[in-house]
Amino acid sequence: MLMKDKVVIVSGIGPGLGQELSTLAAKEGASAVVLAARTQAKLDVAEQEILNLGLGTAVLKVPTDISDPAQCLALADRVAKEFGRIDVLFNSAYDPGSFEPIEEASMDGWRRAMDVNFFGTMHLTQACVPHMKESGGGAIVMIATMVEHKPLATQAGYGSSKAALRCATKHLALELGKYNIRVNSCHMGWMWGPSVEGYFSWQAKATGKSQDELIKDVTRSIPLGIIPDDGECAKAAMFFGSDYASVVTGAALDVNGGEYMPV
Repeated sequence: MLMKDKVVIVSGIGPGLGQELSTLAAKEGASAVVLAARTQAKLDVAEQEILNLGLGTAVLKVPTDISDPAQCLALADRVAKEFGRIDVLFNSAYDPGSFEPIEEASMDGWRRAMDVNFFGTMHLTQACVPHMKESGGGAIVMIATMVEHKPLATQAGYGSSKAALRCATKHLALELGKYNIRVNSCHMGWMWGPSVEGYFSWQAKATGKSQDELIKDVTRSIPLGIIPDDGECAKAAMFFGSDYASVVTGAALDVNGGEYMPV
């Protein structure tokens, strides 16, 4: 039970990794799972997924736009008031920005991605840290991307925002270690889930290739020969939030089936 009796916040709730993280936290014994996203309907679906498990996990839904510092503070304060502490924060909210070559890219799209992926994540982290200090420690897990390491065409804005977050993650680990607060990042590659399924469907129409052909094109460069499932990727992030990683901070874990292997 990796999250046994922990109070867990997951930002970026929606179909895919955010929902998988929240459900898995409940399965792993969290006493309370706090769901944060801008869209109420997504929060409702994620809540029902957890309630359907029948584990008695407390669920708190807080509509939150993390690009607004006031909303982040309100979220953290409400969690601390209702549950007494914050043990784990999964920073999963993101904005993909605009998919364009850099020379043609709208910097407004880059700013939008930066506002959510970097500044928004930092807002929420800043809001939660004082409560973690007060309760004697905690774990912060940044959901990052393989694109930081292995550039993909048209994703420079998204990758740049996450690269800035990786730098801040290392500094946070350095600053917060003395408070027993650990800060790590998981760098996800291709993840099979609603977003990737939609991408392949769009690519199939645009290229005339079958979905199977497109998947084979991707998996040729993945040693495990599969596109990892988002639920399996959530398990890697769960490790960083758990006490099994009690002496791990400032680390970056690549979760991509072996597609990118750092030296």
